[in-house]
Amino acid sequence: MEWTKQVIRYVIVMLLQVLLFDQLQLWGICHPYVYILCLLMFPITLPHSADMVIGAVAGLVMDVFCNSLGIHMAACVLVMFLRPYILGAIVNDKDRLNEQISLHAIGLAGMLKYVSILVVIHHLTIFLLAAWSWSHIGFVLIETVVSSAVTILLIVCYNSLRYR
Repeated sequence: MEWTKQVIRYVIVMLLQVLLFDQLQLWGICHPYVYILCLLMFPITLPHSADMVIGAVAGLVMDVFCNSLGIHMAACVLVMFLRPYILGAIVNDKDRLNEQISLHAIGLAGMLKYVSILVVIHHLTIFLLAAWSWSHIGFVLIETVVSSAVTILLIVCYNSLRYR
């Protein structure tokens, strides 16, 4: 039953990303990538190799819709590789996370740290690979900060509404 919910959430979030959020490019610097929500909320009990495959598939789907030549795939695989280590550094008792990662399980402060670190890594990877040059690093950093802030806000809002 849990996998059914995960797949349904993934399909809905990917549709929202492609049909709504990809169209919201505010001021040319805000690109909210909320599809990362699906990756961040997967159960921590999955094998690390399964995490990597899930990240690759999610990134590939976004690359197909965005025509971005593997940029999303690279960012998602990196996020899924780092996810257990970052979560382990934030949450002392991983036994609480047997089912899934949630605001209820790790608290607001833990959720903010966890989501913020991985979203910034994800967005920075995407924008650096898209720029493909260090000469645009200022713009890449601004784009990363603004897009990450909006994405983090949307993810935390989703999680807080989900558990009300």
